[in-house]
Amino acid sequence: MATTGHLISNNLPSVKQLQCFLAVAHELNFRRAAERLRMTQPPLTRQIKCLEAVLDRQLFSRSTHDVSLTEAGRALVIKAEKILQELSELKAGSRSSEKSLRIGLTRTLNFELIESVNRQLNKLDAGGDVETPNLTSAQLLQCLSKNTLDLVLTGEKGIGHEDIVQYRWVCREPLLMAMPAMHPASLKEKISLEDVSDLPLFWFARSANPSFYDKCESYFHLLKFPLKRVKEPDDSLVMLTHIARGKGFALMPQSKCTFNQEGLCYRELADYESQKLNIDVYAATRLNEEWEAVLNAQDILCNNTVSG
Repeated sequence: MATTGHLISNNLPSVKQLQCFLAVAHELNFRRAAERLRMTQPPLTRQIKCLEAVLDRQLFSRSTHDVSLTEAGRALVIKAEKILQELSELKAGSRSSEKSLRIGLTRTLNFELIESVNRQLNKLDAGGDVETPNLTSAQLLQCLSKNTLDLVLTGEKGIGHEDIVQYRWVCREPLLMAMPAMHPASLKEKISLEDVSDLPLFWFARSANPSFYDKCESYFHLLKFPLKRVKEPDDSLVMLTHIARGKGFALMPQSKCTFNQEGLCYRELADYESQKLNIDVYAATRLNEEWEAVLNAQDILCNNTVSG
């Protein structure tokens, strides 16, 4: 009983603090860790600071460009993973044989900023059973086919999964143009590709999302002017910094256009192009899925949503 009293009275780290710590420890990047946890950076930073205060240890060394683990941080990684694993097993044991719904979200979109979808996700009350959005649509579909996820929200239908996956349309996410604020076309309310044809387009590899890539390329081929493409940097913030300096433009999902920097602006696409260049979001499940919880979740996600 004395030991129990000691544990109750002590100021101990919370589960949330340990989860936030591990996310940052794995990513070594606060922005990516926040995306992985489906939260914004300020509350994530507060959780880390509170944890450091509770432990009276500095867990990360931070500079303008880098985040690294301190010796105390490296030691905590092992302990935190063990604690959370034991808690996960405790939860699994308490559920007995009852299964939990496993939902995956594509990292291409920020569903917290797509109101219609976020509202439906909240209705599911999936809590910790909603996977963190750190996978591409192609990777999520692989997880679905391997039975490690039950339902995934993808950007466009995948290619090569037709025999094992079924799709239902959820909503349409508009694309915005991220462009240099110094460009003359930025004075317009809506921009066409021709307006910025003097700039290269930062573009991604087809393997990341073949369906979306092909959808856009089929429109690009109809253009009566050349559209130069340059490789998109792995870090979107690096790309946006290049754009702010006038080195190109990008087409980005509206829900991901949250980063602000001097020299950078976002504009809507011209009406015709916005009809061709967008992301259709689908709720994908395994073909012939019979588990009622999955089917009900799909119904909830696909009902009462509106075009973005």
